Amino acid sequence: QVQLRESGGGSVQAGGSLRLSCVASGIAYARYCMAWFRQAPGKERERVAIISSGGGTASYADSVQGRFTVSRFNAENTLYLQMNSLKPEDTANYYCAGGSNTGVWSQCRDLQRYNIWGQGTQVTVSS
Repeated sequence: QVQLRESGGGSVQAGGSLRLSCVASGIAYARYCMAWFRQAPGKERERVAIISSGGGTASYADSVQGRFTVSRFNAENTLYLQMNSLKPEDTANYYCAGGSNTGVWSQCRDLQRYNIWGQGTQVTVSS
């Protein structure tokens, strides 16, 4: 069964940190680009970070650059998002997503490629 399961969300004060995890099952994880998205109430879904299948290349939304770090541990089919210096505007439901690729970074940047999604984990940052 193909599944992505997020964990690690919660409530934190502004300036605090959280680490999200996403465990994949049922896919050849090391062949997938992975990404974190978020969606706040009344807003469109936003791409937060993407990482190549091998983990050597990543990119971030301008709003989180320098504060968030995406990483992956392919041996355990796990994706992470380390979030530091959190702000109230980071409050959202965070989703991990995966898209198969042939090892080309440009494929990872094609957001239409992400067709496997987790259920999400809520992050709430209070001021």
